[in-house]
Amino acid sequence: MNRRVSRIAQALCNSHEPITIADLSTEFEVTQRTIRNDLREISDLLEQNGASRITFESGGLIVAPKDLSQLLQSAFPENFYAYKLSPEERAGVTAVILVSAPSYVTMAEIAERLFVSRATIIKDLDSIREILQKGNLELSSRANKGLSVTGKESDKRFFLMRTLRGDLSQESDAISRLTSVQAGDRVMLQKILSEQEHTHETFLTDDSFQDILLYLGIMINRNLQGEFLEPQPYFDNSERYLMAQDILRYVTQYCGVRTTEHDITALCVLLEQARYIRQRSFERDAVKIQMITRQFIAAISEELEINLNNDYEFFENLSNHISSVFSAPPADYPEQAVIEEVLEESADIVDAVHRRLPVIARYVEREITEMEIDYIAIHVCAAIERKKNKEIAFHVIVVCHAGIATSRLLMEKLKKHFNFQIVDIVPAHEVKFIPEGKADFVISTVPLRNCKLEYVVVSPSFNDSDYIRVGNKIDALRNSRHLPSRVQDRGISPKGVIDCIQPLVYDAVPEQAPELMKKIRRAVRNHFNQTAGAEAEIFSPYLHHLLPPDHIELNVECADWRDAIRKSAQKLMEWGYIEKRYVDAMIANVEENGPYIVLSKGFAVPHEGLEQGSVRVGMYLIRLKTPVPFEAEEFDPVEFVCCLSAVDHKTHLKAFFNLVNMLQNDEFKKLLRECETPAEAASVIERYEYAILG
Repeated sequence: MNRRVSRIAQALCNSHEPITIADLSTEFEVTQRTIRNDLREISDLLEQNGASRITFESGGLIVAPKDLSQLLQSAFPENFYAYKLSPEERAGVTAVILVSAPSYVTMAEIAERLFVSRATIIKDLDSIREILQKGNLELSSRANKGLSVTGKESDKRFFLMRTLRGDLSQESDAISRLTSVQAGDRVMLQKILSEQEHTHETFLTDDSFQDILLYLGIMINRNLQGEFLEPQPYFDNSERYLMAQDILRYVTQYCGVRTTEHDITALCVLLEQARYIRQRSFERDAVKIQMITRQFIAAISEELEINLNNDYEFFENLSNHISSVFSAPPADYPEQAVIEEVLEESADIVDAVHRRLPVIARYVEREITEMEIDYIAIHVCAAIERKKNKEIAFHVIVVCHAGIATSRLLMEKLKKHFNFQIVDIVPAHEVKFIPEGKADFVISTVPLRNCKLEYVVVSPSFNDSDYIRVGNKIDALRNSRHLPSRVQDRGISPKGVIDCIQPLVYDAVPEQAPELMKKIRRAVRNHFNQTAGAEAEIFSPYLHHLLPPDHIELNVECADWRDAIRKSAQKLMEWGYIEKRYVDAMIANVEENGPYIVLSKGFAVPHEGLEQGSVRVGMYLIRLKTPVPFEAEEFDPVEFVCCLSAVDHKTHLKAFFNLVNMLQNDEFKKLLRECETPAEAASVIERYEYAILG
């Protein structure tokens, strides 16, 4: 299947309108006969995989199977087994392989990797050489060693970046899909870059943001290979240089890679060339949306009688989705067959979402679409699967076609959300050699042939649909056969060990317990080789960081709820966390939207939008001498008011999430009520926060 046929298949999947042969002939600038031949090739492959062929109606109207997208995913796996590269694609992929290789590569190795003959690679050499010359690079060969690329390291990096971006080759889709030249956790890099945007008050356009991410991934990969930049021209300590310096300091810290001063200079040049906007358009109501999300999660947990309140990823993903529900007009969501399939099997969850939708709908100024509701239900289904399967110790083999870095990232995501033992990572062509008893099943990013074990196909990014797909496979395995006894062993896990140790530590050495538990958690997770999930919170302070003793005040006299909000904000205003207008905006917010800021019986968290005068992220908690009503019905009267100053939609999120979970514990609020000093209250907060972190 060449590039045009692949694009025609994608067009059929993505179009919401009828398509004719004439339409495709015009779009791809070929004859209708050629389009018919291309469609026949797609039909042949569908038929080989047991699917219906594409048919035609009068006027050349194309009629494709309803589940075409899912069928194509199975029929055209994104690897070289079923993807026939065009000469242009093959030359582009080969050029990138050679540039990214740390040493010589033989033509036989390239031919084997691309599933073509050595003669074909020899025929491609002129095209490969021409592509490399566009990036100031030269192709060289050496007898008994193979091919290599000569040129400056900086030119190699920018060649890879410009090629994947599509500047040097029109075949960038195939190249990016079929080569692996980046390393590092992309989610973590996004967090680092976003954080530094806010720190330096410099906001990239979306295109420039993605360009910098692409370059950072290439830089990390090259540095890990030991391929460092040559000396770069001196650059003074401009604003962009300082931003580059800060970005790479965190990249070094969190990605485990060494960077040099020349990396700083090169990144500085990119930042100088990038385009910027005045400010990234974070939702003004981000904190409000997060609070509404928490209320919905509590409501759906009650409706389904399943506690989903402790799933941070569910909270984060759902709040991001609900923020799009607040947009007007509605966002355009792609229809996916897998989503329809999941929802058909989860009708009870969809019904529960509809029943609890008023929790969200009363704050939205338009009707929520069915597709938006479906995506809310998908997030709920994924959270249920995570909860159900977290403690099941299945033995799993991972198959990934996109390189070792991607397979390692997929492995960490699997270990984070399931209690899997990853027993091996293998390429697709070796699955036929896996012994039957080596694992319970295989998780692969490509369809497999000749695999003796059952397997499930997921995307390398591992999204909510993949969570559900893996969960369904586990259910099917559990119901179809007797599983090894290890599946029932729920105690021998990092969390199980920590849960046993923690109360003993707090009883024996209460004053040293928080610091000691940090060390114990780190040691236990290192022993089990388990990620601590720090990627999601590397820039998110915990609640006890935001509420030290000097940010807590007890027995405050307040006349009414407005006075309580003002007094909870007074110190933050004096210390420069917020401006005076922020206080007025918080009161106006409650007057306009009602007391949704009352999160739990007796506990309110006033806040305002992100552009209403917040300067630094912070919290200040007051305990009222006499509780006052907020007109919050069963949650009245309010005894605790915790003012929140948010500077973006992310930094405060972990602290806020932990606070809401702690408020579910009546003992926690009882102890806060009994504290005699701010230091005692801060100690209670820290102790209970570490308790929920496990």
